[in-house]
Amino acid sequence: MRVTATELKNNLGKYLETSIREPVIVEKNGRAVSVFISYHAYEKFLNLEEQLWGLQAMQAEEKGYLGID
Repeated sequence: MRVTATELKNNLGKYLETSIREPVIVEKNGRAVSVFISYHAYEKFLNLEEQLWGLQAMQAEEKGYLGID
């Protein structure tokens, strides 16, 4: 769902509820500037980010970039 910053400001409660079900993309001056997502989705994102960093570290170690003994 896409909303303007003004629409978000005027109906914050509505869009907080909506963000539980789907991302709410906030536009200002016709361009996307922010996204509201549920806390659960945010936690999943953090977990995926952490897994990605771990994978990249393992790949760097396999290629000899990390000197971990």
